[in-house]
Amino acid sequence: MRKKRVMVIGPTGCGKTTLVNVLNEYDGPLRKTQDLIYGNRTMDVPGAYLENAWMYKHLIAASQDASHVLILIDQSRCTDVYSPGFAKVFRCPVIGVIMKSDLSEENEDQCIRQLKRIGVSKPYYRVSAVTGAGIKALKEYLFEEKGSRNLQIEDL
Repeated sequence: MRKKRVMVIGPTGCGKTTLVNVLNEYDGPLRKTQDLIYGNRTMDVPGAYLENAWMYKHLIAASQDASHVLILIDQSRCTDVYSPGFAKVFRCPVIGVIMKSDLSEENEDQCIRQLKRIGVSKPYYRVSAVTGAGIKALKEYLFEEKGSRNLQIEDL
């Protein structure tokens, strides 16, 4: 049986690789992600897989090895790149993560509406890799025992 990892999906520049490095507890240099990269705990998916609908089949196939799918929305530039109902194609739990939550706070409602439109249920995690906000709660949800799942960020 293959090891299950957290699959991280989002548009180019939203902070996927930064979040993946934090989740994997890796402190090395950032590199542009050209291919699907399997880390210790994660799968880092290039933005091109999301931004080209013909590559969705690769996302769906790779998600068979996922314990969770994180769908990232960039609060600093809340562009609409996901198809309606996109989250419903995955068989594992799908978690909504609002990245760069320390920037453009006026976009938060728009990000939440986008997560709902693509089929992601609450709770949503607000994360900032710069300030560290939300990282602990997300890691606890993903990697700790079931008893600690009550430590989720408030429902928005």
